[in-house]
Amino acid sequence: MASLEKRTIGDLNCHIITAEKPECLVVLCHGFGAPGDDLVQLGAHILESQPDLMDRVVIVFPEAPHSPEEMAMYGGRAWWPLDMAQLNRAIESGDFRDLRKEAPELLPVARKAVVGVIEQLHEELGLTMANTIVGGFSQGSMLAIDLTLHANEPPAGLIIWSGTLLNEEVWQAKKETLQGLPIIQSHGTVDQILPFEASRWLETLLNEGGANVQFIEFHDGHTIPPEAMDAAVGLIRQTLET
Repeated sequence: MASLEKRTIGDLNCHIITAEKPECLVVLCHGFGAPGDDLVQLGAHILESQPDLMDRVVIVFPEAPHSPEEMAMYGGRAWWPLDMAQLNRAIESGDFRDLRKEAPELLPVARKAVVGVIEQLHEELGLTMANTIVGGFSQGSMLAIDLTLHANEPPAGLIIWSGTLLNEEVWQAKKETLQGLPIIQSHGTVDQILPFEASRWLETLLNEGGANVQFIEFHDGHTIPPEAMDAAVGLIRQTLET
């Protein structure tokens, strides 16, 4: 029977939905400013809606290491810092946020920490990258993309909920590693945080790398719609069947 645990794995605190006979590991990274357990209910909903997956799928939710001062009072975490004043101005004015040239200094540090979580769980569960899906929401999805592009072995799939094109020079140089990779990418057409057009730039890069991208366009803002969760279930099932 699946249960929810919280423990430190490597350098990160993690929430984990366990499984009795794990055949697939799903790693989901939360977005900027969210608490470490932000996506746990979503993961639980995915499994509860698919009872036959409950004992076969482990879902881990790593908690970002940084606690921005302005968000500490409600447990907000970050994989790397953002200029909140600049972000708020962009949202209020409707300015287009083009992050293609952004290369966060702490992105490699965050990537290494999540890789450490994955490697330890592989050892514990007897799984490999071939049984592992990585993904996340917003900043967490950017981290998942970067991790996938730098991985020694590709994961079984990648989930990008409301992500954007970041660190373009590096990602362009590594895009060929995505050949044949199943990717779920969803983005709202009225997203005020990360513009829809930029998500299409990202989709183009992924396709140029040879990935099999399922792009889910929905009329809403910075969120995860039901159809994107359904697509994640489909990716999990696909991984279990291969």
